[in-house]
Amino acid sequence: MGGVDKGLQLFNGKPLIAHAMQRLQPQVGAMLINANRNLEVYEALGAPVLTDGLADFAGPLAGFLVGLAHCQTPYLATVPCDTPGYPLDLIVRLAAALEREHADIAMASSPDETGTLCHQPVFCLLKRELLPSLQVFTEAGGRKIGAWAAQHKLVRVPFNLAHDDIAAFYNANTLADLAQLEAASS
Repeated sequence: MGGVDKGLQLFNGKPLIAHAMQRLQPQVGAMLINANRNLEVYEALGAPVLTDGLADFAGPLAGFLVGLAHCQTPYLATVPCDTPGYPLDLIVRLAAALEREHADIAMASSPDETGTLCHQPVFCLLKRELLPSLQVFTEAGGRKIGAWAAQHKLVRVPFNLAHDDIAAFYNANTLADLAQLEAASS
């Protein structure tokens, strides 16, 4: 996003982080925010703000790591801030699959424009007990969610039912993406 703080970029008049929190709040018991700058702005949103414990911009796994380290429940749900339209039943569907398959991690998959299911690795539900495994993986330099998740019992949860929005997992990686997403939501 050209160096700007992605979570604070406006989408339909509100910061992206506010959309993520608004969708997640009814699905979980408590929330944590992972941010590394503008901490006071994020703190004003009312959830504890945790910074990455890894110094080398380790990406989403750094957020998973700090989230698991501070998680007070048996499970941690993760969502990125750049996908403001993710499903309102995300966590219940991930939890059902995790339980049904006796898995360690449930990860969302969504169809692309051709109908092919694509993995959405930052949208997941994982057991808190995976913290030691993730610590070992990241200490060894691992940074790919898929490579770490493959070490555990993983269930991929398709979000391709008739009522699912094909664009629910569209994310804004650039300001142009964000403008396009906002235009499409109007």
